[in-house]
Amino acid sequence: MTIDRRTMLAGGLGAAALAAAPVRAAPAARFPRGFLWGAATAGHQVEGNNVNSDVWLLEHVEPTIFREKSGDACNSFALWETDLDLVKGLGLNSYRFSLEWARIEPEAGQFSIAMLDHYKAMIDGCRARGLNPLVTFSHYTTPRWFAARGGWLNEEAPALFARFCDRAMRHLGAGISHVMTFNEPNIVPVLDVVLPPQVQPAIGAMLDSAARSLGVKELALGNLTKQADIPRLTTALLAAHRLGRQAIKAVRGNLPVGLTIAIFDDQAVGAPDMRDAMRKRLYGPWLEAARGDDFIGIQNYERVRWGPSGRLPPPKGAVLTQGGGEVYGPSVANAARYAYEQARVPVIVTEHGVSATDDRIRVDLIRGALKELQRAIAEGVPVQGYVHWSLIDNYEWVSGYKFKHGLFAFDPATFKRTAKPSAGVLGAIARANAA
Repeated sequence: MTIDRRTMLAGGLGAAALAAAPVRAAPAARFPRGFLWGAATAGHQVEGNNVNSDVWLLEHVEPTIFREKSGDACNSFALWETDLDLVKGLGLNSYRFSLEWARIEPEAGQFSIAMLDHYKAMIDGCRARGLNPLVTFSHYTTPRWFAARGGWLNEEAPALFARFCDRAMRHLGAGISHVMTFNEPNIVPVLDVVLPPQVQPAIGAMLDSAARSLGVKELALGNLTKQADIPRLTTALLAAHRLGRQAIKAVRGNLPVGLTIAIFDDQAVGAPDMRDAMRKRLYGPWLEAARGDDFIGIQNYERVRWGPSGRLPPPKGAVLTQGGGEVYGPSVANAARYAYEQARVPVIVTEHGVSATDDRIRVDLIRGALKELQRAIAEGVPVQGYVHWSLIDNYEWVSGYKFKHGLFAFDPATFKRTAKPSAGVLGAIARANAA
């Protein structure tokens, strides 16, 4: 039976009971014990001077759609210890970063012990600071020699990736906490939704120019591919994930292995037909593949509303990202619910954040999103961690340095990192393990 305040007073219970009862704030919602609290970076976006990679090539060909070149980036190749100290100083317990295949295997079959030792030092540095190293084996980029064979359109590409996974694991695997084979292998179809149609011919012209410079007929990168080549790219990446996972598990069978996907909070306006069709197209093969993994990493940045004829604009008055997407607090929790419903494996939020020059937007998003994520956990969604993108403002691919995602800003001349208020907000939540 429900007794409201008026009933209590009417029954003679109210005045004394209310006077005697202490007023307590509702307890903060707590996250599970051992929850992963982290921040993320990716090699090409922060290390700088990744000159042997396919993306470096695309930055420099003519024509190119890259707004600016990556150059020194955040100089994290040299300043990785500084970055780990930032993560530790916030009170986080995890750091997600990627291996640069182009550094480790600069020529086919030639593995650099020095570069493997570099990434081993990063893993050991995480452990020394009490941080879980969450390591992505391919965050879009591949070696230039790999691109010179057609990139992911080469029939041998999955086996070549598996060979890299084997060699990297034998040198690095003992200290890693979690492995993600690929970062957002579904990004090309997702970009078809995000980018305006007129960009596609420019992407094709850039890829053709790069292919000619390499002396190859066709070329597909992990994050830049012609629309016509999406089916072949997907087939190759699915095979590479499967073979890569096998190679990793062969070295260390108890290591949690998964992949990450780019995923919207897809909502239907009217009949759900369009939304469901888009979910199948954008995520279907990858959520199915994840059923054989130890977890699924989700990377969510906005809500997308689908009407009968396609994507609808953000609601009037919505807070927008720098790119024009909707900032929507419940988005990541809704994405986690859907990913778990489909894949039925634990979920880790491997990226979540916002491109915004006004850090108040980031602060509000972190607070609101984590409250919603905790509700999803309370409902039974097995979310094991939250990793914010990104630790530092960095190189955002074709957009260059325009979009600001970082908990820390950086000076491109001195590389000094400066904390934003959002860094302290996330750190306080992580230390309390409560939203």
